[in-house]
Amino acid sequence: MLILRRKTGESLILGDDIKITVVESNSDGVRLAIDAPKEVSILREELVEAMRANQEAAAHVDKEKMEQFRGMLKENK
Repeated sequence: MLILRRKTGESLILGDDIKITVVESNSDGVRLAIDAPKEVSILREELVEAMRANQEAAAHVDKEKMEQFRGMLKENK
């Protein structure tokens, strides 16, 4: 892991086309501006972790129970 110190207004470059600039830094945290091509996905880590947890939970759902539940939903329409 590379650890860098940057001040407000300073940037770092990732590869040829991603630029991260420190916009603001205070006791609450750091605000960053990220300039990257549209095809580059930029997500907060906690969102990625939540998506993975949801995918794992969905993979372990009992298929038979899901079909029973779907049947119950159809009956109640």
